[in-house]
Amino acid sequence: MTGKEIVVSDAKVILKKGEGRTIKAGGLWVYDNEIDQIVGDYENGDIIEVHDFDDYFMGYGFINTKSTITVRLMSRKRDNKVTPDLIKKRVQNAWNYRKEVIDTSSCRLIFGEADFLPGITIDKFSDILVVESLALGIDRLKEMIVEYCKDVLAADGITIRGVYERSDAKVREHEGLPRTKGFIGDRFDTKVEIVENGVHYYVDVENGQKTGFFLDQKNNRAAIRGLCKGKKVLDCFTHTGSFALNAAAAGASSVLGVDASDLGVAQATENAKLNGLDSIATFQCADVFDLLPDLEKKGEKFDVVILDPPAFTKSRASIKKAVTGYREINLRGLKLVKDGGYLATCSCSHFMDPALLEKTIREAARDAHKRLRQIEFRQQAPDHPILWANDASYYLKFYIFQVVDEM
Repeated sequence: MTGKEIVVSDAKVILKKGEGRTIKAGGLWVYDNEIDQIVGDYENGDIIEVHDFDDYFMGYGFINTKSTITVRLMSRKRDNKVTPDLIKKRVQNAWNYRKEVIDTSSCRLIFGEADFLPGITIDKFSDILVVESLALGIDRLKEMIVEYCKDVLAADGITIRGVYERSDAKVREHEGLPRTKGFIGDRFDTKVEIVENGVHYYVDVENGQKTGFFLDQKNNRAAIRGLCKGKKVLDCFTHTGSFALNAAAAGASSVLGVDASDLGVAQATENAKLNGLDSIATFQCADVFDLLPDLEKKGEKFDVVILDPPAFTKSRASIKKAVTGYREINLRGLKLVKDGGYLATCSCSHFMDPALLEKTIREAARDAHKRLRQIEFRQQAPDHPILWANDASYYLKFYIFQVVDEM
């Protein structure tokens, strides 16, 4: 497979009577337990047709019987067949949308199902693309999609000098795919400098978390700036220092960034020096759950506390454990906020729905004997669009509160 071929089989997936509720509501996934039978010859990764129990045509999609998500729809119209022209149109539409809603110097160019290219994400860091492919069908076409991305960007005068693949997530194993990373095309220096909200960062696309940098918090990082001038700030789970450096650039008097990763702390420290902010922003390698109680015992207080934890759950089965983690981290963070100070807190797990996160934060505030005045509720940046009926595309919930002591 060259990455430039679309294999269309004559097979049909027939749904059980009463099933297919997800795709009937606008979703793109067909689960294995919804299928009555598969008629015709195919290979996993091929494009097949999906029909309801009464043979009503419902769409074209990639099949993979090794995956719980057996079919990922690509098209709902019989005359809108999956062709290279359709793929290129999807890429062009994705780029046109981002030009209208976000600073595109660095952005998420393709966001899987939300751009109707299920299973693949592509991030643009300046003149570098980073690809993450998580589904068999789209994995076959990743090189085609990359070439179309290059073509579409070139038409706007943007030359891509390199592409790196970060398809090393464990979830690929559920698709029967190996975890892999490496160059697509020519080699290049994988340490890339980007600018976001006026702050410069070195992004390590080879060894950094995910694709190297979390672009989804771009607008949320800008949103906390107005609260930080002249303030003492604590940034927890700082990763490469992005919230911390936005606070420092906004005029904070001091910023402490904390992360459990030695690599992340080293990168954050380097980014602080890159911006001339290393006298304001300092970074410490520590487990946040251990450090915050220690800071509380020492009587430390901060004007602004930022909590940007990793997803504590990646499945519904572990949601109870995740709730405990979110409650604990918010409880500890709230206790460190000065009376009248501010808390920015979030969850990046789509299993932690807004109502459950709100309930968890509310309980943490009660236990910390704090009152919360909500300033803003925010979500992921618009280059990570939320496709209604595809729950997985809505994952980032971000609150900013003023925190006051109980009267």
